[in-house]
Amino acid sequence: MALPSDRIAEDLRGQVSGDVLHDDVTRWLYATDGSLYEITPAVVVRPRMSADVEATVRYAAENAIPVHARGAGSGLAGGCLGPGIVVDFSRYMRRLLSDDGDTVRVQPGIVHAELNRRLAASGRVFGPDPAMTEVTTLGGVAAVDSSGSRRLVYGSARKQIVGMNVVLSDGRTLRTDASGGEDRTASEMAGRLFGLLDGSRDLIREHIPRGCVNTSGYALDNSLTHDWVDLTQLIVGSEGTLGIVTELTLSTSPLPQRVGSALLTFPSLELAAEAVQVLLPIGLAACDLIDRRRLSLARQVDPRFEMLLSGAAEAILYVEVFADDDAALMERMDRIVEAMRGEESFAAEVIVAETAEDRQLFAEASKQLVSALHGLKGVRRAVPGVEDIALPPAALPQFFLRLQETLKLREVTASVYGHAGHGQLHLRPLLDMTSRADVRRLETLASDLYDTVWLLGGTISGEHGDGLSRTPFTSRQHGPLVNVFRSVKNVLDPAGVLNPGKIVPAPGARMTHALRTTGRERFLAPKPTTPQAKPPETVELQLEWSPLEAADAARACNGCGACRSVGSEVRMCPIFKYTPREEASPRAKANLMRGVLSGELSATELLLDDAKKVADLCVNCHQCRLECPAEVDIPKLMLEAKAAYVATNGLQRDAWWSARIDTLAKYASRWPRLANLVMHNGAARWALEQTIGLAAGRKLPDFAARTYLHDAATRKLHKPPLEDEKIYYFIDTYANSFDTQLAMAFERVVRRHKVGFYAPGDQLPSGMAMISQGALELARRTAARNVAKLAEAVRDGYAIVSTEPTAVLALTHEYLNILPDDEDAQLVAANTFEACHYLWRRHVEARLQLDLAPLPYQVAHHTPCHTKALDIGSPAENLLRLIPELKLTRLEKGCSGMAGTYGLARKNYRSSLRAGLPLLTELRSGRHQLGSTECGACRTQMEQTAAIPTIHPIKLLAASYGLMPEVKSQLAALPAAVG
Repeated sequence: MALPSDRIAEDLRGQVSGDVLHDDVTRWLYATDGSLYEITPAVVVRPRMSADVEATVRYAAENAIPVHARGAGSGLAGGCLGPGIVVDFSRYMRRLLSDDGDTVRVQPGIVHAELNRRLAASGRVFGPDPAMTEVTTLGGVAAVDSSGSRRLVYGSARKQIVGMNVVLSDGRTLRTDASGGEDRTASEMAGRLFGLLDGSRDLIREHIPRGCVNTSGYALDNSLTHDWVDLTQLIVGSEGTLGIVTELTLSTSPLPQRVGSALLTFPSLELAAEAVQVLLPIGLAACDLIDRRRLSLARQVDPRFEMLLSGAAEAILYVEVFADDDAALMERMDRIVEAMRGEESFAAEVIVAETAEDRQLFAEASKQLVSALHGLKGVRRAVPGVEDIALPPAALPQFFLRLQETLKLREVTASVYGHAGHGQLHLRPLLDMTSRADVRRLETLASDLYDTVWLLGGTISGEHGDGLSRTPFTSRQHGPLVNVFRSVKNVLDPAGVLNPGKIVPAPGARMTHALRTTGRERFLAPKPTTPQAKPPETVELQLEWSPLEAADAARACNGCGACRSVGSEVRMCPIFKYTPREEASPRAKANLMRGVLSGELSATELLLDDAKKVADLCVNCHQCRLECPAEVDIPKLMLEAKAAYVATNGLQRDAWWSARIDTLAKYASRWPRLANLVMHNGAARWALEQTIGLAAGRKLPDFAARTYLHDAATRKLHKPPLEDEKIYYFIDTYANSFDTQLAMAFERVVRRHKVGFYAPGDQLPSGMAMISQGALELARRTAARNVAKLAEAVRDGYAIVSTEPTAVLALTHEYLNILPDDEDAQLVAANTFEACHYLWRRHVEARLQLDLAPLPYQVAHHTPCHTKALDIGSPAENLLRLIPELKLTRLEKGCSGMAGTYGLARKNYRSSLRAGLPLLTELRSGRHQLGSTECGACRTQMEQTAAIPTIHPIKLLAASYGLMPEVKSQLAALPAAVG
């Protein structure tokens, strides 16, 4: 590949309507996936249509540049990585093109779970179910012939894909179906391949595993018929090495009428494997095996597993059956119980799911248990590489015995999860990949295990493909058949540009080549001693942590891609959900910092606009930190990135006023009438949009006639109370300058409970806006002053309470980042509570008055991201459920999209509405009389487009107590809800 990346990008921009990217940051973000590997591409192309792919491949062939197709980048074998042109289908080519009943046509970038959500409306499903269904694209499913837990019923993707549009290495597109169809190019290629393969039937029969599932190599046995070559069968599982798929036709299946499931516990892996042979004749839909190590982690993550599963269990089987009616389902479940508790007495426990909630818990169990392994701390991590072994199911007991011997010999600890029903095992050794000894140990372990696998009639790859991990071993698995693979590739890819180095091994290839840099290496390496040695370029960190600590935080991201989820089941990243592109994913933020800290990216990149654009896609909502399987603290990493930029370049205009919004509100509150006139004047709003970037279309709350703290001072609340139990009301700008009714409601509720209420007038806001913009110098000064005052209050017996979750998150989490090792900051964090949480704790302690009057209204409650980030459950929702006759609906519609000051800016206004569209749509449905949320920013967003008001839960509680007649009057004027 002689051409430089900028020349390639310049040439392609004239031929491709999609994105053509070649800046250093973007190329680095595509250098990794969910595997151990790292290869920086020359250019990234995000095609909008098939013609873009054809033009890209044609150009690549003419210039001998490799092309690598990519979906979500969640693969574990490095199959989508390479030094050439990466073609990312997940950005634009993700549409459902047609639904013809039994079949659907889709583009390769559509997410597996999204397709199944659409199919569920008509009672159908695309059966193969990879574990990362919320992330995996259908192109990726086809590339490695995915199957998942329910292969016993649906088979693998190969069985369900009935046709494809495929771009060949010369840029031509052919259409495949079961016979080659009317497509002349497809017929020509199938005929040439048949001539090649017809004479190799004996070789194919001898060297392709027959007793187990297998995705290693090309599926010659599936594609070669008595008189033809089925190109669909051949290209499925070929990892983009024979052609690039731009369209798929899939067969669908009816959703099962009845589903039953059970958890079976065993005293050993071997006994669990033996039980599989007894269970299979019953007709299982799924049979997953989970080992003791993952069970232990699961008990720590979810207390339900602690109560459900015996501590003595060394392994469990999750079994699932489908049936057409209740009688048939009961008969199958009874057979499972009888088989496990009969004379052989295989299982120690048989726990049958009795309810829909049980079935959901059991079904999610295996996925949660797999994810739990990513959260292990320390230098040793669960690494892929040998995670796709498959054997004949009957050979599993013997393999487990040999596995234990091998692990003991190589001094390696490992965890096992697998689809035991069809003999597939996902093995994860715990290794330190910054250690050369452990790198060698991984390769040796793979060689040892594969020898055992082949001896028992198994394969090195059951559903994840060969990729970079297993291609170096394909010659040993397939022997002379590899030469046939090479000949097949030469027919379909004579130029050798389609994902080279996968399936057909390159000379000298090893599984430990191109391993991912972690950032630790440069900080652990010996310092240069010669005067001429130039020290490596380093980043000047803005937070008080060492480069090694920062590098460890970044390397904790294993690239699994769980943060790319767009399903409603998780909050994850609201920005990625509305704009699914790699740089918007939390994974990209970790990769950015890892690149800079490892030295693979220049340290100056953090000071430039390309990196800033990535960092600005983090809105500090903290949902990725909560939901990441590896618990990567992306917000802290992005605070570092933003702070580095601000320290060198200062705050840009829109960020300047966003960081100082509390100060601006303070001054505007001195002249509230004038401020409100300006905010309601179209010309003034236009001028503000043009000057400081405040969105003219954003509805803003009115400034109160006077601030709450000013009013509180007239009632002597700025003086310390005399009660023994007392709180320090840490007020935020929203409650102080805009919604003073909220502050008044909280005051009245607290004082009704005979608790002292202290609201000093000289307090500062939390400074979260400064933190979110990376203005650390300002934020530290604010935090230091707040901590000094609040720590003294805590020592005087006060609990710190705020009605704004964002302010509480600043005090309990962010201050610990910007004031590390500060004992006062830790003291404040330990004694700070969100207002609803404070009151709910009183209820739990039987100290909350329950003389609440009925409020017969239909309320839709939205839990803010920052409340979730506090990890305190749903105290606001719990309080509302105490109010008689109040009908509460929990809104699980994701983030509101406002994200603090993010949605105030003109450049983000439309994006914030798109991010919050599911929530806003529900509020406009007419099913609710009012909305409710604890967050002032969320309330602003919820009232932006909805006709119903949004009221803080504290105000509803106060109204129920009879303390806020003005709120009751507002409620009385509400129209009736629809339905």
